[in-house]
Amino acid sequence: MKNFTEGSIARHLRRFSLPIVVTSLLQVSIQLINGLWVGNLLGSAAFGAVTVGTILMMVVLAFVMGVNQATLTIFAQLRGRGDVGAIRAYLSTFVIILLLLSAFIGMAGYVFADALLRLLNTPPAIFDQARVYLQITYGATLLLVGYNFISTVLRAFGDSRTPLYFVLLATALITVLSPLFIGVFEWGITGAALAFVGAQGGAFLYSLVHLSRKFPGHGFRLQLPRWVEVQTILRLGVPSGLQMVVIHSGTTVILSLVNSLGAHAVAGFGAAQRLDHLILLPAVALGTAITAMAGQNIGAGHWRRISQITRAGVIYTTSIMLLLATMLYIWAQPLVMLFIQDEASVEFGTRYLRTIAFFYPFIGLNFVFNSVVRGAGAMFAVLALNIISLWILRIPLAYGATALFGDNGVALGIGISFMISSLFSLAYYRWGGWRNRLLFK
Repeated sequence: MKNFTEGSIARHLRRFSLPIVVTSLLQVSIQLINGLWVGNLLGSAAFGAVTVGTILMMVVLAFVMGVNQATLTIFAQLRGRGDVGAIRAYLSTFVIILLLLSAFIGMAGYVFADALLRLLNTPPAIFDQARVYLQITYGATLLLVGYNFISTVLRAFGDSRTPLYFVLLATALITVLSPLFIGVFEWGITGAALAFVGAQGGAFLYSLVHLSRKFPGHGFRLQLPRWVEVQTILRLGVPSGLQMVVIHSGTTVILSLVNSLGAHAVAGFGAAQRLDHLILLPAVALGTAITAMAGQNIGAGHWRRISQITRAGVIYTTSIMLLLATMLYIWAQPLVMLFIQDEASVEFGTRYLRTIAFFYPFIGLNFVFNSVVRGAGAMFAVLALNIISLWILRIPLAYGATALFGDNGVALGIGISFMISSLFSLAYYRWGGWRNRLLFK
């Protein structure tokens, strides 16, 4: 457990974010491994179904995952304050809230799977397979949320290595289960969903066993929540959850645009999105580290270190994103062909990645500035910035650019929105009122 209120900020950021990068890489590789087996054994239609199913799954899970992200801010600030009693009380309250949300959202997603697919204009050729994938993954919502919650709490306390072990197990499980269920047992799309759920569930069970062994007799027990705890969690969790809904629902609108371009575009976009997620991993990981570091220092009242954290984040993120963008531009086509071989789909995915590649540093800056603000607990401000980025900029620009430039317009519109939204995030960081949002007095 690291204390970020003292010592070298640059060293803390490097050492703390590296395990998060590896963890995030492994998390994405879980989807990649599953996608590789689906695309190569079941075909482009099944691959498109999993792409649509994954995006819709994340839309339904978005709110509960957003509430989970509020734990990072709350526990980081409590860690900075050194308030052990409050940590135990908030931990109990968070567990109760996430259990209830997981049960409700999982059931709602299962029941309304067909309606969600129709809302997204899912092509008939992949509709039935997408529904099967959705309903199985929705039924396992608690497993998907569980170890992510435990990992977030550990990171708030300065431990980014232990969550890596959880995801290592999930990766090992998906590596075995995907070919077994899809190739050997020939369970098709059902096997792909069960392999994903099995990997996530195994990681969750291991995280519970690990905590019980590492902290025997620690004294944690569920207790009746107090209103002050519920109020604080909701004050951060609701806008944080809405942020995730805004992000993932915005993605579904973009996917609806891609769906209108044909099945080849859906498959090509699906492959490009998997690579897109890989490229963004360092920025996401640095953002998580920045939120934890900023939260601890704000909780301890060390405001002078915040600008140093931001400066280090900007330097690291911009450098890494420029390097990765260059690599992606050069190797876009062979990387897309890892997932699909259909010529039209490969062409769409390759053009998408080469168009958007050098806009990535701008989205990296978004992560840095928004992560510092999130560490202060100004969740409504981050929500507003995400609404501007997605619904006012990205979606209209993507639709407009597609109308003007055809298939190439999807990536161009999204890329331009990255650039403009980074200016909004910078402006709020410099002149916004987030420094006055105190969670604990």
